[in-house]
Amino acid sequence: MTVAGFEEVTKTTPEKSLLVPLRKTGGRNVQGRVTVRHRGGGAKRQYRIIDFKREKFGVPSKVVAIEYDPNRSARIALLQYADGEKRYILAPIGLKVGDTVVAGPEAEIRPGNVLPLKNIPVGTHIHNIELHRGRGGQLVRSAGASAQLMAKEGTYATVRLPSGEMRLINVENLATIGQVGNLEHENINLGKAGRTRFLGIRPTVRGSAMTPRDHPHGGGEGKAPVGMPGPKTPWGKPALGYKTRGRKVSDKMIVRRRSKGR
Repeated sequence: MTVAGFEEVTKTTPEKSLLVPLRKTGGRNVQGRVTVRHRGGGAKRQYRIIDFKREKFGVPSKVVAIEYDPNRSARIALLQYADGEKRYILAPIGLKVGDTVVAGPEAEIRPGNVLPLKNIPVGTHIHNIELHRGRGGQLVRSAGASAQLMAKEGTYATVRLPSGEMRLINVENLATIGQVGNLEHENINLGKAGRTRFLGIRPTVRGSAMTPRDHPHGGGEGKAPVGMPGPKTPWGKPALGYKTRGRKVSDKMIVRRRSKGR
């Protein structure tokens, strides 16, 4: 078993004004039906409101603290703006307490600063990228992740995502400079079943251990490995090599699919 290091964390009590209750769903939708399996239990958490939009242009802010967030793999940084307002952002590598962070087209190319893609030099590593202007960052937000701005042409920029996918994104959309912090997160070994339960993840049962009515892989003897030409999902669809992405408008924005083997 391994645990995360907390050397960069400078404050252990969260900012009360940025906390909201987090209600558990157990993987169920508004009808009460399980739509995401293997969810339930877990340690009680409070949600930290993260500023993914970063729309406060031209107002400098100072990094007050780096904190742990139980709701995500990345660390979060508490900013205090010149007008006194406090907000949380994702903490990139190299951001320290006392640093000044700015959002806007005129901002410097420094970790934590936010600019439109058209104002960011080609080759820069970025994270927290918007897909739609004003909606806030949706891409590249987990620990250690970073995308790279590869090219700009007309109204679109070509961005290489962590998966290897090359995607066109409007040059007006905002992105944050730098790589998301907490690089060591990928090396954590949970070590025991109980730690996955703390995270709210319930056990996964093999389909071959079920009955035929519960899973296509279920049944009696002579079923190694699953007793059919290829594995299936619990709902009977092919599980490997079957394209499940339908016709999406965003297909035209994907220049190259993600790298094989990821």
